[in-house]
Amino acid sequence: MSKEFLFLKSAVSTQVKFMSVEQIRTWAKKWNEKVNVSIEKVTFNQLDKWILNREDALRHESGKFFSIDGISVSTNWGNRHYWEQPIINQPEVGYLGFLTKEFDGVLHFLLQAKIEPGNINHVQLSPTLQATRSNYSQVHKGRKPAYLEYFQNAKPEAVLLDQLQSEQGGRFLKKRNRNIIIKVEEEIGVKEEFCWVTLRQLKELMKEDNLVNMDTRTVISGISYGSYDLKTIDFYEYLISRSDSNDLPFLNSFLANVDSYNPLDKIISLITDRKSKFDLEVRKVPLGIIKDWVLSDEKIYHKDSRFFSVIPVKVTISNREVSQWCQPMVEPAQSGLCAFVCKKINNVMHFIVQLKLECGNHDVVELAPTVQCLTGNYRETGEGKLPFLDEVLRSEPQNRLVDSLQSEEGGRFYKEENRNMIVHLQDIDLDLPENYMWMTVNQMLTFLRFNNFLNIQSRSLIASLTLA
Repeated sequence: MSKEFLFLKSAVSTQVKFMSVEQIRTWAKKWNEKVNVSIEKVTFNQLDKWILNREDALRHESGKFFSIDGISVSTNWGNRHYWEQPIINQPEVGYLGFLTKEFDGVLHFLLQAKIEPGNINHVQLSPTLQATRSNYSQVHKGRKPAYLEYFQNAKPEAVLLDQLQSEQGGRFLKKRNRNIIIKVEEEIGVKEEFCWVTLRQLKELMKEDNLVNMDTRTVISGISYGSYDLKTIDFYEYLISRSDSNDLPFLNSFLANVDSYNPLDKIISLITDRKSKFDLEVRKVPLGIIKDWVLSDEKIYHKDSRFFSVIPVKVTISNREVSQWCQPMVEPAQSGLCAFVCKKINNVMHFIVQLKLECGNHDVVELAPTVQCLTGNYRETGEGKLPFLDEVLRSEPQNRLVDSLQSEEGGRFYKEENRNMIVHLQDIDLDLPENYMWMTVNQMLTFLRFNNFLNIQSRSLIASLTLA
């Protein structure tokens, strides 16, 4: 059986081998009640093992983990050609990985109830392994992460997915993580904070606010379910609909390799053209003199209290590899909005994707959602100032196929949540503004096989799409 079919079967299966979705929710809630968590805002002088140098950066004394740097940004893209800001510099490539195993012919994923200091509700559902290189090499002198050896010793034939994917380009400087899925055949001991779930269950859990963390969503987004002709997809749709009364608005978009509005060559040509014509120059500046930013004893913040701030915190979590530590975190000025607008073209659901430059991108631009408002306050955006924002906010509830609050990565971001939406607007014009294009999910998944094409906000939204 191909890996694509394994994933597809897990995404549509109604089988419940272990816990039901409701039982998983209850299990996560119990972990929230069980684990002691304390997150205390402190001053930079109280940030143990971290060194703040106003002429340089904020760094860990080991030189590992990450640093907070100041940067200047110059570009000929858009209306804003120069700015300065703090940014997270974490050049290490970490693991974001799932162990999977077949039970009764259905692939299951080993999910972890994990606490991160920035999580809004403390416990969120994370991949089997979520670890930076500094963590799994034990720079912190703590325990090794559970199941690490399965990923370090995996044989090529056991690897179902293996990709380097970017992180938040407005906050991280060229940060990437290894997104990986391993299939095991042998029995493995399941620790108490882990559980087996199907892909369908996992996608169902993503409908709930702030339950499935960003790292889980980015790994799941990279899964390909194969490419098929429309007759084969019609047959799959018939089989699924016999056991499921739900509409299947995204199935064709996931699986169809024909009837795309824009051929792949045209999309590649547009991306190539923009990367050739536009420049992104990022230079390091001293943290203490970033233009328009203030470095106080308690935080680094924009003079107009916009965008985000960097805060020092002291963390105590009872079940982590190290139970107590200090670190800086990024705190948003407000919640954001990430949305795809979609429309059926040739009976296949297409999504409006924009090419977006962010200062931390590896290669100038990445494919982003139709609307992405993270650093600015979209509620204060004037009418008609941002393409498709008004249409998304004024959409009818029945056209909102996805609408939930989802957290950013809780290891670096403090209580950040953004509204994630997928809005079906069938009457939207086929002609799009410059740097916007129509794509199917199948086309986006083709680009996801390679590095640094789809940004993490796009991937989070793709992960939320159901096949059944």
